[in-house]
Amino acid sequence: MMLKGEHLFVTGGAAGIGEAIILGAVKEGAKISFVDIDDAKANALVDKLSKEGYQIQFEHADVSKFETFKAGYDKLVSKFGPVTMAVSNAGRNSYADAVEYAEEEWNDFFALDLKSTWYLAKLCLPEMRKAKYGSIVNISSIHGRMSRPNFFPYSAAKHGIVGMTRNLALDEGKYGIRVNSVSPGTTATPLLKKYMESFPDEKAHALSVAPNARFGSPEEIANVILFALSKDASFVTGADLMVDGGLHARYA
Repeated sequence: MMLKGEHLFVTGGAAGIGEAIILGAVKEGAKISFVDIDDAKANALVDKLSKEGYQIQFEHADVSKFETFKAGYDKLVSKFGPVTMAVSNAGRNSYADAVEYAEEEWNDFFALDLKSTWYLAKLCLPEMRKAKYGSIVNISSIHGRMSRPNFFPYSAAKHGIVGMTRNLALDEGKYGIRVNSVSPGTTATPLLKKYMESFPDEKAHALSVAPNARFGSPEEIANVILFALSKDASFVTGADLMVDGGLHARYA
């Protein structure tokens, strides 16, 4: 019960790593608020966990647009009280040619994958500062440390999350607030599984370079996120925790 009494807020909580965070956090005693744009999956998760006796609530919100994000956030806080822990998890992939990529595509992508992380901090930090207590985890990627060809502009956004995390940790430490990032490697989310089914050669290559010859699970990523959020990690801040099965060691 390492999150007992905490109010955890998660963006993109309906599936993948976000869902795994929530499933792990409720068992550790947290009450959960989350936002997503997939109402069907989100409501199914709420129904399931509510029937099991857990405290969980959901609001539809597009985290790439501040006013709609804030509206959903405010509704959730009005019911469960101030957020004490938060995870910026929502995001998507974007792989493009730097010349062909349109400015509108750039703006839409970065609003979701990078700016929304700032939006979450902007929303939850005021109450955390008042309380002199709080913990935030931002989800980056192995591509926030290193990359490979054809990962523009995804790698740029993930590098940005690591940098933002470090500065937030420096700025918010005086308020008793910790800020860390977690950088997953190849993780068997529903999105990745679908991609790998379409490109079996890419799957074979990814497995061939994985030091332990497998992909990570969303639950394995979530376990590290929950640790970073918790008081067990009370002296961990400004860190980027690599959870990649050793992939970064191969490409160091």
